[in-house]
Amino acid sequence: MRVGFIGIGKMGAPMALCLGEAGHEVLAHDAVAGAAETIAGAAGISIAATLNEAVAGMDAVITMLPNGGIVREVVLAAQDAMTPGTVLIDMSTSYPLETTSLRNVLREDVALVDAPVSGGVWRAELGTLTIIAGGADEDASRVDPVLSAMGTVYRTGALGSGHAMKVLNNYLSASGLAAACEAVLIGRKFGLDPDVMADIFNCSTGKNNATEVKLRQHVNSEAFASGFTMGLMAKDLGMANRLAGDLEVRADGLAACAALYEQAVKDLGGAADHTEVIRLLKDAD
Repeated sequence: MRVGFIGIGKMGAPMALCLGEAGHEVLAHDAVAGAAETIAGAAGISIAATLNEAVAGMDAVITMLPNGGIVREVVLAAQDAMTPGTVLIDMSTSYPLETTSLRNVLREDVALVDAPVSGGVWRAELGTLTIIAGGADEDASRVDPVLSAMGTVYRTGALGSGHAMKVLNNYLSASGLAAACEAVLIGRKFGLDPDVMADIFNCSTGKNNATEVKLRQHVNSEAFASGFTMGLMAKDLGMANRLAGDLEVRADGLAACAALYEQAVKDLGGAADHTEVIRLLKDAD
């Protein structure tokens, strides 16, 4: 398929490369000068000089951008250049209710699918991302060959449900990490070896993603190089917390977790790795 790919960053670049390697014709564009050129010359990849050039004549247009507000700006600026029948796929982590409202201002002859991803840069490079797709079945089915080239696709239902699932997943990820870090700090004070703790967690009922792939690798070692920033985690938690409020669902744990990571951004900076949240917890000890 002919795919316009908007947003060639840490995640977008390997995702676009996977599409090219799978035989799709990718026309890449990024607002940051030189960003798209980093993948120029790779199999199936061409570079678009302008946003309109990147979307014109495409079967599908992918946005992989920092937030839903930027997605909306890009879509409104480029939709007149899109070919009737194009499927717009927002793979950014956007606010679910803003995704559904985007449908109201998008041309009727352009379909919309939300398909955020989970797995980080290393799984993007391998083409093994978890892709969480919301939208009409007929629209998602049309672009399944595109999505499947980047990972495993899970259908979640109506438009916006993919984005809702993504931020809720990241809530569980963030809260699991915070709990694991707290447990390690308490254990250290009692004299427990944090690596032994991680081993025991991973063969016991406390096992979670953080104990398996973050404690020894990034927290105990102080490598702090998981590849996912504190700013991005705080953003996703903020959207999950906002969604709970908009839907009038009580979620005290989510509110507390969102506040913790927001404070971590203030104290450690948005560019800090999200596993550095233990530094905030340690300082509060």
